[in-house]
Amino acid sequence: MLPPNPHLGPLALAIAIALGIQAHPASAREDEQASRARLQNFDIPAGALGDTLGQIARKSGRTLSVDPALLEGLDAPAIRGQLSPEDAARQALAGTGLELLVTGSGTLSVQPVDEKTAQSGGRIDGISLDAMTVEDNALGTITENTKSYTPGTIATATRLVLTPRETPQTVTVVTRQHMDDFNLTNINKVMDHTPGVMRHGTDNYRSYYYARGYQIQNFQYDGIPVLTGTDMGNTSVDMIQYDRIEVIKGASGLTTGAGTPGATINLVRKKPTHEFSGHATAEYGRWDNYRTEWDVGGPLNESGSIRGRFATAFQDQQSFMDHFKEQTRALYGILEVDLSPQTMWTIGANYDKRIPTGNSAGGFPLLDSDNNEINMSRSFNPGASWSRVEQFSHAFFTQLDHEFDNGWSSRVYYTFQRNAYDANLGAIQYTPDADDGNSALATGQYRYKIRTQALEGYARGPFELFGRTHELAVGVSGYHNHLKGSGHNFVRVPIDNFWDWDGNVGRPDWGGILYRAEDRVNQRAYYASGRFSLTDDLAVILGGRVTNYRRGGDSNMRETGEVVPFAGITYDLNDNFSLYASYTKIFQPQSTRDESYSILDPNEGDSYEGGLKGEWFNGRLNASLAYFEIREDNRAEFVGWNSERNYSMYEGKKAKTKGIELEVSGELMPGWNIQAGFTHQVIREDETNEKLTTFEPENQFKFYTTYRLPGRLNKITIGGGGSYQGTTWRDGTDALGNDHQYRQEAFWLVNLMGKYQIIDNLSATLNINNLFDKYYYSNYGESWNGIATKTYGEPRNMMLTTRWDF
Repeated sequence: MLPPNPHLGPLALAIAIALGIQAHPASAREDEQASRARLQNFDIPAGALGDTLGQIARKSGRTLSVDPALLEGLDAPAIRGQLSPEDAARQALAGTGLELLVTGSGTLSVQPVDEKTAQSGGRIDGISLDAMTVEDNALGTITENTKSYTPGTIATATRLVLTPRETPQTVTVVTRQHMDDFNLTNINKVMDHTPGVMRHGTDNYRSYYYARGYQIQNFQYDGIPVLTGTDMGNTSVDMIQYDRIEVIKGASGLTTGAGTPGATINLVRKKPTHEFSGHATAEYGRWDNYRTEWDVGGPLNESGSIRGRFATAFQDQQSFMDHFKEQTRALYGILEVDLSPQTMWTIGANYDKRIPTGNSAGGFPLLDSDNNEINMSRSFNPGASWSRVEQFSHAFFTQLDHEFDNGWSSRVYYTFQRNAYDANLGAIQYTPDADDGNSALATGQYRYKIRTQALEGYARGPFELFGRTHELAVGVSGYHNHLKGSGHNFVRVPIDNFWDWDGNVGRPDWGGILYRAEDRVNQRAYYASGRFSLTDDLAVILGGRVTNYRRGGDSNMRETGEVVPFAGITYDLNDNFSLYASYTKIFQPQSTRDESYSILDPNEGDSYEGGLKGEWFNGRLNASLAYFEIREDNRAEFVGWNSERNYSMYEGKKAKTKGIELEVSGELMPGWNIQAGFTHQVIREDETNEKLTTFEPENQFKFYTTYRLPGRLNKITIGGGGSYQGTTWRDGTDALGNDHQYRQEAFWLVNLMGKYQIIDNLSATLNINNLFDKYYYSNYGESWNGIATKTYGEPRNMMLTTRWDF
């Protein structure tokens, strides 16, 4: 190990001074004063030792590492009173022949007395692990190798480390195990499996996500908000680099600041492992879909104080659509350095690149000139063979973590991210003549890039008030975005026959630059949140964020001192159920323009949620039933296209969204995992009571499960699931200019998976998507310049994955 360092890093020390917290030199043995400062109120009945240790780790936000074989048949006494997590664990271990070892990162490790070598394998929150032992990343329990479909703790909603049951908001987590089981290799696939989220595919390379009636535009990386735009690489990232995806439902102004009220997506990166381990895959699927992954991590010096990890993925695939193919590449590296037993420095970078060719740039026309619906094969691609969009995203990030002797911890995080795309687009988007098939391509040339920098520092920990232990988090945040773009719009290229289209057409000469665009966004914020334990069963969370927002470039706006409050309450009915409620404010600056070309005022309003949460098997199974209501004062609604100035016109309206969500995730019994959810929602304009956003279904249901067979068949895992999407529609006009409603009826999609563990380190998994080859549309009735279009969803497809773990 590196020698202890009695001094903090300068940024961590600055936060400590601001909070009035005294930093003490690190010590291998805790003194009495530091122990008292970390006291928590424990009330755990006597029971199995593994369950007791899991509850201690989860309550204190720690990671537990232990060989599960050591705990078999052992019981623990009741643990009650004001204790530090370490003392609580030692009481549980008394008389068992096991001892507690606390690492510099705060991991609680259990081993036989006098054994000085680390155990192979481990256990996090009472769930069996394989070869890797990983530690908490200060945002919640790492899900990798837990074999679980639910997390131990989360911190994205409030910045406090809480269990799902303690969080007064719906947070859906797709874990690493879920992603591996169902071959969710990119974020589009993850969103397809996420309860309460709808993916809207506008064409064969772009997707938009919706939750609770709103497009999801808020993205976080490791809990830090980063504004890059949905067309700028966020919807094409590869999952090789992420431990889990968290979706915070409703407004998240406390941790995000300005943003939409539907949901926030947080992508949490993988961490280095404490033992050398990794995996490699070889995959093959329908339409010549090839993919390989390499992921390796472990200690880089003898003491393990320096740890690293490197992961890469390469995929080359064609499509069910003619003359469309795509290559994706992803690289990820991360390094952790223990500067002292209490201070850790992290540095890392990632690179994603996506090169699709034969891009459709939207759906193809839904009606011909005689108003007949066009029914082409699903393989029909309206894109030109040269149509191409090259997207890439790369990021650099670093953070400094410090744990104080009084139970507080701090983090300073910085990231620089650059996203861009380079597009030459051409696709049939004009109504074809019913007699001779004459039509035309809409073509354009676009070059966009965006640079984002984000810096955040925060600290959190316990404090004593009125004889009880409470928790507090405070922080400062800021980010800067600079977007620049140029190109050509809507150059029309005639084609002779729509019905015989094969993608071969000459690319136009766009000449010089037609337009330029530029946008700058700066946001600075201060925030605080506290969880006050009023009784053993009742807790209140209060917090707020003060935001200064400025936007320059083509959109000029400034909002200063915007206060976003947050309030939440949880009440434990018994050992398994809790009631909860929460409130927060909506604050969303807008760049859309009205009929006079003026920018709409910010959309503001209120977001409410309340319901019932359940927890079983020491957190291995979680469920929630939520009622939500969102009230908006200035929701932007499309009112038409201005052909003179070439822009979409919007009007601000009052609107109200109401709905319910039911979710369950985790382990029903050993070896049986589940993640499922049902959502019902309706959005109406206040004045007219008219329904809004009807292209998002009012009813949605998703269900995925896997089961590892018992006994002699335990090498086999079977699973499957599906998604139900209710009826959707759009109001528009037909080819003759008459009012028309474009309607897609409700449908089911069913998926299956099966895994066979060939030997201990080698497995084969088969995934089948859209098992019954359902015809459906990922986009139906969306208007392009007044012309209704449609885009087919994927037919049945399969992927076979062989995986070698080492």
